[in-house]
Amino acid sequence: MISLRYHAISIAAVFLALAVGVVLGASGLSDRLLSAVSTDRDSLSTQVDTLTAQRDGLLDQQAAADQFAARVGPAAVAGLLSGRSVALVQAGGDQTDQESVIRLVGQAGGTVTGSITLTDAVGDPARADQLNELAARLLPAGAQLPAASDTGSLAGGLLGSVMTTKNAATADQSGAVWKGLADAGFVQPGTAPGPADLIVVLTGGAQQGADAGDSAAVLARLAAQLDRAGSGAVLAGRDGSASATGPIGVARAAGAATAGLSTVDDVQTGTGRVATVLALKEQLDGKAGSYGTDRTASNGAVPTT
Repeated sequence: MISLRYHAISIAAVFLALAVGVVLGASGLSDRLLSAVSTDRDSLSTQVDTLTAQRDGLLDQQAAADQFAARVGPAAVAGLLSGRSVALVQAGGDQTDQESVIRLVGQAGGTVTGSITLTDAVGDPARADQLNELAARLLPAGAQLPAASDTGSLAGGLLGSVMTTKNAATADQSGAVWKGLADAGFVQPGTAPGPADLIVVLTGGAQQGADAGDSAAVLARLAAQLDRAGSGAVLAGRDGSASATGPIGVARAAGAATAGLSTVDDVQTGTGRVATVLALKEQLDGKAGSYGTDRTASNGAVPTT
């Protein structure tokens, strides 16, 4: 007769066998997993090394291109802006870009009359009505705002009335405009630029936040209106500025509304800065183009002279 003790021993033996099987199976599976993970790790490490080498190579190429542009840039632009004046509008741009463009304008024979810096409030939809009202109230006597009713065009019309040599605003009128804009928080306080033939609007990359598209559109329309108000304007931005939420991207997609405006989407590079000055000369010749490294730069890296 099979005793209860026999049953207990048999059941214990079965469970022991199962436990041993699980352990042995897990050990084999673990070895296979470790082998697969090790292989993947080695593959990923190789890919990282390859991408790092490619990145370093591209950085070296960019540095060489910037060095080349810095050396030939002054000769490439020499005399192109002789007797002409240029004013700058900072709209999220980089100080280094501004300093480099100012230096190249001087090497081209041009005179920089100064710069203003717009605040983020200019592109804030919540403050659009205030800026629109201010544009109408501060407009110098005898000047006219554009027929367009969007904030960018109206703000550009107001700025154009005191920043361009085609308009005849007095020093008192210009002072009132700059003070009104600064008091309302739309421009940073500082010395206002004198009237100029040409305008460069410097911006950064893509606009950020929930209202990025609206903000980019304001800057694009503002630059286009400055182009119409004077002898020409160039909108120059950094990487990302030609995206859907970048001022240059919006300007290039706007068609006829911004057709007379020249754009440069890589002003952070030596080539882009040279292109900005060449584009100013292009504006004097009554032409416009889209330049840079983005796929929307339909006219190549730099204007032809």
